[in-house]
Amino acid sequence: MITPFNDLICPLDSLPLTASHASWRCPSGHSFDIARRGYVNLLAVQNKRSRDPGDSQAMVAARSRFLNAGHYQPLAAAVAHQVLESASTTAPLSCIDAGCGEGYYLRELARAAGRAQPLTLGGVDISKWAVQEAARQDKRMAWMVASNAGLPVATSSVDRLLCLFGFPVYAEFARVLKPAGELVIAEAGPAHLQALREVIYPALKPSPVARRVIPEGFSLQAEETVQFDVALEGGEAIADLLAMTPHMHRASPEGRAAALALTALRLRVDVHLLRLVRE
Repeated sequence: MITPFNDLICPLDSLPLTASHASWRCPSGHSFDIARRGYVNLLAVQNKRSRDPGDSQAMVAARSRFLNAGHYQPLAAAVAHQVLESASTTAPLSCIDAGCGEGYYLRELARAAGRAQPLTLGGVDISKWAVQEAARQDKRMAWMVASNAGLPVATSSVDRLLCLFGFPVYAEFARVLKPAGELVIAEAGPAHLQALREVIYPALKPSPVARRVIPEGFSLQAEETVQFDVALEGGEAIADLLAMTPHMHRASPEGRAAALALTALRLRVDVHLLRLVRE
């Protein structure tokens, strides 16, 4: 069974929010309307660095097409395993995806849990376009426009937190997680999308070898490297992949043109998953 996460706080004064008709309200009188599509905008002005922060509507559409085609399903399965491995089935497990995009990984988590594990789910993203698309695709979950720097989530209210290819704010993550709650991080490995990078960049720099530093307030529970090959056929899938990655903006016009001229591409997905426990 899937229910929406509702332990929310006001982005202006951190007081609890209560759902009232078509809005969320705090005791101070601040009110936040629930959009017709079923999400709420809780992005504080001080956390908004531009008029339209986060991924654009076109980027969101490209990522939605690519992920819904199943190209990253093995990664979604590995994330779901990390979330559910130590979960008790006797009580609902609350999970927030911090940087949820269009909600693919939460939807796959719900599918993996099936009827065996009740879940209370919510997704946060700074892009209103991403949150709109997430709410359009699945209305069972809570969807919020907000920043990882100021999650509109009550202190010590979350069992599991996801940050997949996102921007971790560890102090804020530690605040919202329950004691012994778990944080799942996904980071690109050295071979991630290398075949695409070889097309769009004149030369690839060697990946630096960095010593793993566990953030303060956490301990390492598990780590896993997820690797699999993806064969893309057709220019649309390749264009969607390029549009959903940072390489779309980092590449030169010539590099982007070379990638968009491809009609087939075989590449390796290489992702490192970390599962950290809040101490």
